[in-house]
Amino acid sequence: MKQDAIWQRVEPASTSCFDRAAVRGALLILMGLAMVLACVTVPARPAAASEAEIPYAGMDDGGLFLPSETPGYVVPATTVDTGVVIDVSGLVARATVTQRFVNPTDAWVEGVYVFPLPETAAVDRLRMVIGDRTVEGEVQEREAAQHAYETAAAAGQQASLVSQERPNIFTNAVANIPPQGEITVEIAYQQTLAFDQGAFSLRFPSVVLPRYIPGNQPIAGEPGHGWSFNTTQVPDAERITPPVAAPASQPINPLQLTVNLNAGFPLASAYSPTHDLTITEHPDGRLTLALADSQAWTDRDFELVWEPAPRAAPSAGVFSERRDDGDYHLVLLMPPELAAAQASALPREVVFIIDTSGSMAGQSIVQAQEALTWALERLSPEERFNVIAFNSAAWRLFPAARPATADAVAEGQRFVRALNAARGTEMSLALDQALDGVADPARIRQVVFITDGSVGNEAALFSLIHDRLGDSRLFTVGIGSAPNSFFMREAAEIGRGSFTHIGSTDTVAERMSGLFTKLETPALTGIRMDWPDASAEAYPATIPDLYAGEPVVTTVRLPAGTTGPLSVTGMAGDQPWSAEASLAGASDAPGIAGLWARDRITELERRRYQGADPVETREQILEVALRHQIVSRYTSLVAIDDAVVRPPGAALDTQAVPTNMPEGVDMEMATADSYAPPPVPSGHAQLAPGANTLQPIDAIRAMAQSGAAAVGVQLPATATPAPLHLLIGATLLLMAVLFAADRHWAVRLRTGRPRR
Repeated sequence: MKQDAIWQRVEPASTSCFDRAAVRGALLILMGLAMVLACVTVPARPAAASEAEIPYAGMDDGGLFLPSETPGYVVPATTVDTGVVIDVSGLVARATVTQRFVNPTDAWVEGVYVFPLPETAAVDRLRMVIGDRTVEGEVQEREAAQHAYETAAAAGQQASLVSQERPNIFTNAVANIPPQGEITVEIAYQQTLAFDQGAFSLRFPSVVLPRYIPGNQPIAGEPGHGWSFNTTQVPDAERITPPVAAPASQPINPLQLTVNLNAGFPLASAYSPTHDLTITEHPDGRLTLALADSQAWTDRDFELVWEPAPRAAPSAGVFSERRDDGDYHLVLLMPPELAAAQASALPREVVFIIDTSGSMAGQSIVQAQEALTWALERLSPEERFNVIAFNSAAWRLFPAARPATADAVAEGQRFVRALNAARGTEMSLALDQALDGVADPARIRQVVFITDGSVGNEAALFSLIHDRLGDSRLFTVGIGSAPNSFFMREAAEIGRGSFTHIGSTDTVAERMSGLFTKLETPALTGIRMDWPDASAEAYPATIPDLYAGEPVVTTVRLPAGTTGPLSVTGMAGDQPWSAEASLAGASDAPGIAGLWARDRITELERRRYQGADPVETREQILEVALRHQIVSRYTSLVAIDDAVVRPPGAALDTQAVPTNMPEGVDMEMATADSYAPPPVPSGHAQLAPGANTLQPIDAIRAMAQSGAAAVGVQLPATATPAPLHLLIGATLLLMAVLFAADRHWAVRLRTGRPRR
């Protein structure tokens, strides 16, 4: 069921002696319009309230509430407390995420929670804890797991189902949470760590950034509980658009997080650029780092960075796991320092793309403008550049790239500073223009894409990048507190570039400086890996270009007992480069097989949106995921308790658990329909506009102006059909007339996306 938006209350006002007959007549018209809308889009509601519902009128308690099936009633919302423990050993992190579902109602509830995990995570364990009982989950084919879960839920058994919607978006459904009770679910995953510019890092995402959903045509697709309907372009939109708590409400879904860090080498520093930490140092050199804030919330990504002491950084690292079907290895090789003098003498052409969609409103657009302004200052006169800004349409600074003269750079900076964030996220318009597929032998062409990645049609965009990249290189810069890292990282890998994240204005100069070091320093190209056995299955299958400070990282499966060195060769500019790592004496690391399986699935998914047969790809992914017991697009984790706990005849109310709006994101601008386009100075080219598919939020503004305190809201769909726009607009216009006619007259409003 699609749940409508709900606002807490509007205090009633006394009625004047104004012509009440006229007012009643107008109200009848309003009710008629509402009834037409309900008849068209909403199935009939039950006549009587259920035991979970409480009257909306006269409600005095605060908290988070959702609309019920019965007009005039609301339901207290189920919330989720999240605890995270991450154990880091060398190059590998093992994390346990504990989600405690709390049911504040007097009814039996099914909670559905959409949450993020790292896009490189191999999710392999599920435990459901009910009092003193623990139920272990198992990986099954997605359809079979869904059927088993639904059967258990209907029978009154307590169950949990964890499914992957995107590599970084998951759904946890928990059935039969008892009245005023709770159920705890533990999810575990393994991931590799990132290394860049001399530092290791890990990121834990805690909230899903609202996605832009292109397409106006509703389809059946995959049913879910999100604020969007499924479209031809995003057939699972209902599953990746969780409801979001309104700005006026208190933060929900608290977060506790601890990292146990065993780096394996002396450290120069360990810190978080996103959160304050308490740090405990142990005698053996291990560190325990925990969030210092006891009131942290799931509203932004957590990042931890640690730097080796001088001359302590490893030049190579090998971690291994032996299984019945072979030996699995994770290998990291550090290239030597590459002197800038080795750089090719070819000049560069740099095209900057900046996202000005509504989800960038707030701190994100400020960070993006600072990053791009800084980048333009870094250009030299012999280089050429251009800037493309986009939201539902796209604008070019110049019709074609120009030399980076002082005047051109100044014009570019004025263009960037004048940008506003609003409307949709039609990335394809900008990518189609920037990636022209044309190779220029006289120049190195680099595209720098600055965005939060707030899109739901990633696969279509990946296909576009693959088809039109040509000889360009695509570098992505993730902006904001909770960017879509899956899109950013995959787009960069397809584009033979790299991914940089900027989480705050404090890190703009540091992160952009690191990116430009890569842009200006020669890449390692033509990288080849020679394994001691020809049957080696290594991923990624093709090593992308590498830039200064980036290591070669790969996972491989070899026949059991294979020994011998790994040899890696490539070209640094016009100079040959080589390195070697021994597989003998590798550190034991359980879970490496799961990481290899995750990498193989990533490779198979990549082939799918490059044109591989989807049926064959599905079978290959299923085989890998089931053999290694990890969650994928086609497999889910399910845990079912044998006991039947819900009494016969008692209803099961389904609730989509609301999430926080990511920190620094302007919710109103992120969902607004009207916008002021960026100025297009004389001679600047406006590209073909995309479809304006955003739903207006006049109703939200009306509630704010009336003094109501917002408690929970379903984000408006970004692909609402035009007839609904007209009906909502007509309804709001009539209400405005009523307010103007009698300023003492007050009405309670319910607004949001109609049920579909």
